[in-house]
Amino acid sequence: MSNKLPRIAAIGGIAGLITMGGLTAVAVATTGGQETVPVSGEGIHYFTTAVVHSQQEIETGMLQRSTDIIRLTGDLDGYLLYHPTSEFDFANQKLVNTGTQFFSGTIAGSEPMVLHDDTFRFDVDLATGQTTGEVHLMRSKDAPDQGQWYECHLAVTGTGMTPEGDATFTYTGHGLRRGRP
Repeated sequence: MSNKLPRIAAIGGIAGLITMGGLTAVAVATTGGQETVPVSGEGIHYFTTAVVHSQQEIETGMLQRSTDIIRLTGDLDGYLLYHPTSEFDFANQKLVNTGTQFFSGTIAGSEPMVLHDDTFRFDVDLATGQTTGEVHLMRSKDAPDQGQWYECHLAVTGTGMTPEGDATFTYTGHGLRRGRP
């Protein structure tokens, strides 16, 4: 970074962005030798190619299990194999997705990697389509401790639907670089 830019203090190990005179500087924080970088981008959830494995009636609506594909662009560039358990509450016009997913791609220009998340949650207002969620991509617990990888913690906001019926969204968050180079 140029000495002309102000020093940037990282709070809680989270990196930030500063814009000055049309230039954006990325603030990178380090925590115990590990680097945290801000990440953002957009994506598309391909409902039109989803495979529905099961649907079961429940007291408030329906429980559905499926396999879906999600394309991420931006700082995360790759695909998610998304296996949600979708709980539809028709009485309250709500949908909650939980389950497991695998990301395959790059993060902030990194080498390709595969990350796992079994703690995500998405909440959808079925009346308005408003969608919010959180994603926590981590290395699989049984992965060998070799090389470098990221942990990514993302907030996701739905932005609408394509004419074909697929969902669009944006994501923001941070990635913590881990491991050895």
